Amino acid sequence: MQTDAAINPGNSGGPLVDITGKVVAINTAIIPYAQGIGFAIPINVAKNCTIDIITKGATRKPWLGLVGLTLSQQIAHYYGLPVDCGVIVTKIVFNSPADQAGLAEGDIITQINNIAVRKIDDLITEVHKRRIGEFIRLHAVRNGTERFFDLKLNEAP
Repeated sequence: MQTDAAINPGNSGGPLVDITGKVVAINTAIIPYAQGIGFAIPINVAKNCTIDIITKGATRKPWLGLVGLTLSQQIAHYYGLPVDCGVIVTKIVFNSPADQAGLAEGDIITQINNIAVRKIDDLITEVHKRRIGEFIRLHAVRNGTERFFDLKLNEAP
C-alpha cells in the first residue's frame, strides 16, 4: 500500500490509521528523495500473517520477487505511458521468479491469469490466493508493447 503519510526512520512497524483512528496498515518503508512516498502492509495481510504464525509457527507466502507501485491516470498522463492503470515495476529481485521470467523495471503489469490488475493491492491479493510452486501468467506492457510472462511462484524469503 502506498501512502503520502510521513514515515520517518524508526516508524516501521507502527500503525497507519485513517481519519477515524482505524488501523488500516502497518508502516514498512519510505523511498528517500521521492517526495514523501511511503509504503505500508495492509492490515488484513498483517492479520493473516499473525494468524499463520500463531497456528503454524511461521507464515509461508508465494512471492514474485518484485517491487511495484500503483499506476494512476495522473502518473500515466504525466509520463505519457500507454496504459493508465496497473502496477509499474520499480525493482526486480535478482534470481527471483520475476527475474527468471524476464520482467524488468518499468514494465507495467495489467493482468495476472487474465484477471485485471488495476493497483498493487490487486496483484498482491491474486498472488496470495495461489500456492508456492504454482505457475502464473502475467500480462504486462513494456515500451508500448504487450508481453506475457510465465513464472513459477517461490516461497517468500
